[in-house]
Amino acid sequence: MYAAIDTDTKLILDVALFGRHRTDPAAAFLHRLEEKYGLSDTVFLVDQFGYQTALARYGLSDWVNYTEQNLIGKWFHTLKMRIDRFHNS
Repeated sequence: MYAAIDTDTKLILDVALFGRHRTDPAAAFLHRLEEKYGLSDTVFLVDQFGYQTALARYGLSDWVNYTEQNLIGKWFHTLKMRIDRFHNS
């Protein structure tokens, strides 16, 4: 699952589910975001996996910050839990 969240407003910009977790799905997700929002001045909070390669493909900036990343990780956990509950009901 890939998600784009505005960390200032906590607004979910987009969510996408791919069958694998690699550079190509990350690049496809970023391409979709670029078309919707025009991301040339956006800085992305990433976790050093394929995201950095995908961001470099589009000339976008990234930043690794483990404090905020932990908060986003908790948000993802909550989102996945709510999706599971919805699916089960």
